[in-house]
This record gives sequence, C-alpha cells and structure tokens, in this order.
Amino acid sequence: MIAVTFALPAESSRFLRRLHNKSRSDHNGIRIVRGEIENRTIEVLHTGVGEKICRQRMASFLQDRQFRCLISAGFAGALNDRLHTGDLLLAENFSTAQLSEARVALSALPIHIANLLTVPSMIDSSEERNKIAQTTGAAAVDMETEFIARACAEHGVPLLSLRVISDTPSEPFPAPSRILFDIERQRTDAMKFALHFLRHPNRVPRLIQFATTIGQARETLASAIVTLARELRP
Repeated sequence: MIAVTFALPAESSRFLRRLHNKSRSDHNGIRIVRGEIENRTIEVLHTGVGEKICRQRMASFLQDRQFRCLISAGFAGALNDRLHTGDLLLAENFSTAQLSEARVALSALPIHIANLLTVPSMIDSSEERNKIAQTTGAAAVDMETEFIARACAEHGVPLLSLRVISDTPSEPFPAPSRILFDIERQRTDAMKFALHFLRHPNRVPRLIQFATTIGQARETLASAIVTLARELRP
C-alpha cells in the first residue's frame, strides 16, 4: 500500500480523478481517501497547511499503519528562476526512498533533484526568496515536508518528497499571501479575496494566468504520482 499526502484538496484534485474504486473513511478522526492504480492500493491524506495541523494529522494517519512508501506531494515555491512553474522537484534532503528509481520513472517529465526547505509562512517577496536561497542552499520551499519527514522517520516509512513548482521569483503569487490563504482557518477568505481584486482590478489578468498555470502544474503532478505508483517496486 502506498500513501500520498497533499496539504489541500486544491492540490490533489487531478490525482484523485485518476484513482479507481475510490472510497472515503475515517482513521483516528481524520478523513482518508482510498483508491487503486493498476491494482495497487493508494491512501490519500490531506495534511492541512503548516506545522501544527500537519503534525497532528500525520501522527494519527501513521498510527498502527504499514506503507510501502509515502509520497509527500503538493505545491512548492521556487527560490530561483532556474525552476519554472510546472517543474517537478524531488527533494533530495527529505527523501529516504530510492531517488534513482524515481528519477528513471519520471525521466520524461521536467524533473529536478535539489533540496527543499520547509518554512512557517508563504513567501511574497523576491528579495526574501533570494536571501533564503543564499543562506540555505535550497531550491524551493513548502510548509509541511519537514514534519511529514519526521513522522515517517518515527514510524519507519520510506519517504519520497515530490513537489511541483507553483510560483517563482519572476512568476510570483497574484496577491499577498494573507489574501490567498488564512492558515488559522485553513482556507481562503472569499470576501477578503474578492475585495482585494475589486480594489486592484489591474491584478486580475495575473490572477487568471496564475489559475491557468496552476491547473497545468496540478496535472503534471498527478501524472508524476500515477507514474510512480505504477513503477515503484512492490
């Protein structure tokens, strides 16, 4: 059985469409989606965004479970412009499963192997991205993988960290992070979001472009995970 985690349903939607015989259940109080890819059982968990909720859900998810591998998937922000929106990143520093096998399986896709950094909040400015890149050597950032890796290590589950790039220094978010997502509520505040773009109509074209590229990135990520699920040795 293979586990796949995403922070939010917005990241997993294209992948969930690829699963056959889907069902939903609760395990230790958390919701799990189960399905199949070519007779391999897949369980999908949404960890939520950020340390607190991710640690809680991962602890519940892995309690008394055994998995062949856990694929930590989702979006990540690039720290340099060598990565482009829609590129895939295998996080060398967090992955404990065989990267060579994954790299061969994903060779037809735009794949990079580099370090990933988990940060406490979304990063808005190019200056901050550059500073983090210079001080850490990481190529991209997310908000959950470090805590997923800790949980996997504690339970002896091999981890493969796979992220798709959603934004870069030259292709940033279309609005400040506080507008796009409320970490405390674990959702976007629709009213705040709408008011922001009503007040800044010149940013609407960038929002439309961002939505298009995110849709393509989501599809790339889904295809990559399906490929891994088929190709990883049982």
